[in-house]
Amino acid sequence: MTSSPHAHLEKTGDACILTMTQELPAAPDPVWRAITEPAQLREWAPYDASASLGIASAVVTLTTVGAPAPHVVQTAVVRADAPEHLEFDWGGNQLHWQLQPLGAGTRLTLRTRIPVSFAAMGAAGWHVCLEALEHLLAGQPSGRKVGMQLMQDPAWQRLRADYARQFGV
Repeated sequence: MTSSPHAHLEKTGDACILTMTQELPAAPDPVWRAITEPAQLREWAPYDASASLGIASAVVTLTTVGAPAPHVVQTAVVRADAPEHLEFDWGGNQLHWQLQPLGAGTRLTLRTRIPVSFAAMGAAGWHVCLEALEHLLAGQPSGRKVGMQLMQDPAWQRLRADYARQFGV
């Protein structure tokens, strides 16, 4: 495995831009499939997708996994430039994914606008998801860990507290 995800928070009033970066052990094409294809998203992402996110203007239903109440939204894929850029809305938050070749692997960067009050929780959640993605791409799927079950895990609670300290929130 490579390294843990790196997180950066840029505060802009009541909201902020959360940037998560992860170095992955696969070339951009397999990473692209992992972030766009429903079967692969089910292995690591906090949402299920009804169709591929890899087609610009596609309308896709995203269902949040593990939420206390069903959270289902329809989104139109804003940008899908395989295997470099993906952009879509998830519940009012734009997710922008950038893939850059890095040796034999890929540097994956996620940027999203998030309320300051949810920044540490969001970073901790994406941290766990990106680690699961890394395992999947290394051929050692660990399964996704999301929702209320994850938030009750003491390791996740420590991770959230660490991000809160790092971000000063």
